[in-house]
Amino acid sequence: MTIESAGLLLYRRHEGAAEVLLGHMGGPFWARKDLGAWSIPKGEIEPGEEPLDCALREFTEELGLPAPHGPYTELGTIRQSRKIVHVWAVEHDLDPSTIEPGTFTMTWPPKSGREQDFPEIERVAWFSPDEAYERIVAGQRELLDRWAQSVPH
Repeated sequence: MTIESAGLLLYRRHEGAAEVLLGHMGGPFWARKDLGAWSIPKGEIEPGEEPLDCALREFTEELGLPAPHGPYTELGTIRQSRKIVHVWAVEHDLDPSTIEPGTFTMTWPPKSGREQDFPEIERVAWFSPDEAYERIVAGQRELLDRWAQSVPH
């Protein structure tokens, strides 16, 4: 079964240069990783939900902030592992220190029977396109290429 997700790629112009916002994934697996451990805010589409509505909802759930208003530039879909991910770019500035990430619960350590809560996104930061390309999970790099080609910056 294919899982479908949707998300937003935020960008801004800062001191004359374009930057994109990425979130460092939360949880113990990603805790000591940096390169390849960042993602756009995204999440699973619920039954009957429109992909853009999901992207906006997930932004709010993962960052604890209202989703930015458009206009949105559709970047299309990518395949990331078992998922199909629908993505939109939107120009919007935010202060990374203002996020209040949502959490998820998992058994940790494995087989311990102990449930622990972890942030969905541990922190967010603005990166130049080159820095973002190094940090974003490999399956999402194509999104940065599409953004660079379709959004004036």
